[in-house]
Amino acid sequence: MPRPLTGRLYEVSAPVNLSGMGISFIRLRTHSLWRNGANVSSFEIPPGILPWPFTRRVDIVYRNLGNWSTYYYNVPNYTFITPVIGFIAYDSSTTSIRKGFVEFNTTEDNPIVIRFPNVPLEVDENGVKCVKFAINGTLEFSNMIARSSCASRGQGHFSVAVPYQPETEKKKRMFRWWVVGIPAGIVGLVLFLILGIVAYKFFKWKSIREMERQSEKSEGLGTVWVGSSKMPSASGIRTQPALETSYVP
Repeated sequence: MPRPLTGRLYEVSAPVNLSGMGISFIRLRTHSLWRNGANVSSFEIPPGILPWPFTRRVDIVYRNLGNWSTYYYNVPNYTFITPVIGFIAYDSSTTSIRKGFVEFNTTEDNPIVIRFPNVPLEVDENGVKCVKFAINGTLEFSNMIARSSCASRGQGHFSVAVPYQPETEKKKRMFRWWVVGIPAGIVGLVLFLILGIVAYKFFKWKSIREMERQSEKSEGLGTVWVGSSKMPSASGIRTQPALETSYVP
């Protein structure tokens, strides 16, 4: 690409033997970078940043190693949970990449922000670490500044990692969950059934009592208690006997 346009992001096709790796670059004017910063790909470079050594334009190359992440980088006793991504800046006025390397001077209060879009939600945040592979080969750890964001004072390659857990430890954890979960589930089911039976009997008793009240209101016969039993009682309706005459012999 002999004359790339300033401010435009270009996608670069990776070689066939590096399929799965993403490469892109952008050319920026230094005064624009100083005034506006840059928010490209997964990186946010804040305003007020100048390249060192100074140059009028910079070419920033971005890389997403994808499934090649563990081939090029690894962290002892840690496992990557995101692909390794990175960016490197070059002096666009030179033809040699090795000679044209430049650095960005940032401050602790005004860092470069790296955003990872695919951080798993189920990961324990207490063990998650931002990992930086610096240009000079050093390895740096830091805490995440947000759920899916890391901060850096310089360029390099970055990823998010968690402490490595052997399969046996994972199986032990699953077994503990099963040991605790199954009895708890059984107890919960038994309590649910007991509550259901009690509720059923209560509503059935209440329904019977209501039916008895309704029947007592509608019946024509009176009731009397005989001992501990309730018995029907009818009022006297027979014709009282009477003499036909008042003659008495």
